Amino acid sequence: MAQGTAMAHIIVFGNEKGGSGKSTTAMHILTALLRCDFKVGVVDLDLRQRTLGRYIENRREYVSKNNFALPLPQLAKMVSVDANDAHSGDEKKLIAFQEVILTLDEAHDFIVVDCAGSHSALAELAHAMADTLVTPMNDSFVDFDLLARIDPQTTAVLGPSVYSEMVWEARKARAQTGAPSIDWVVTRNRVGAQNMHNKRKVGMALQDLSRRIGFRLASGFSDRVVFRELFPHGLTLLDIKDVGGAPLSISNVAARQEVRSLLAELQLPGVTVTF
Repeated sequence: MAQGTAMAHIIVFGNEKGGSGKSTTAMHILTALLRCDFKVGVVDLDLRQRTLGRYIENRREYVSKNNFALPLPQLAKMVSVDANDAHSGDEKKLIAFQEVILTLDEAHDFIVVDCAGSHSALAELAHAMADTLVTPMNDSFVDFDLLARIDPQTTAVLGPSVYSEMVWEARKARAQTGAPSIDWVVTRNRVGAQNMHNKRKVGMALQDLSRRIGFRLASGFSDRVVFRELFPHGLTLLDIKDVGGAPLSISNVAARQEVRSLLAELQLPGVTVTF
């Protein structure tokens, strides 16, 4: 269901803090789009760790070895950039990234970009190019601190923090090009059933902040062992039925519903949840 000459919709997964479940979220969303018959290109901008890139490579290897017909995205490689080369400067990386986006745009409906968990000129450019920006965060004030400063006594929001300021700059840069504004979605991952008082406080602070700096809140993924178990095989929860595994457990069914719910909440153009 390619869009022909229409431009691909760019989904950027960004958060300056590692360990938020960013790559896992990106992998499940891109797989969901593939299963909805869209063509998906992928760029992993974490040039050192390459978690999403390795996830997709694991998937290719698993499909090849086991002869399963699982949908695969096109993983682009920024061939002109060596992540370990100290002389590979920002300008070289920025040019390579733009070239990759132009190439993927020709044949894909969606382009998924996974940013590193740190600030860089490359991340700034990716954010400015985002049609949809997804920021997964762990459900704690440690992660919240990247979005905003809070009063330690009242937890009232005092003002935006480093990552929110970077998104604001990206929005201004995008506006100068005349492109539509970025749809920024913050997802709460690893929301625990315990410590309900802290959960409510984080939720209230996020609701306040969302109104002040302009993002939408969406439900994320719970902390489940199955996510870590699937990575070495390149599989997602949407693939388990197709690889001859055991019947889905209650926990896996609930996790699959989380993927379905998040895809619906992202409100991506032309996407109807069909799995």
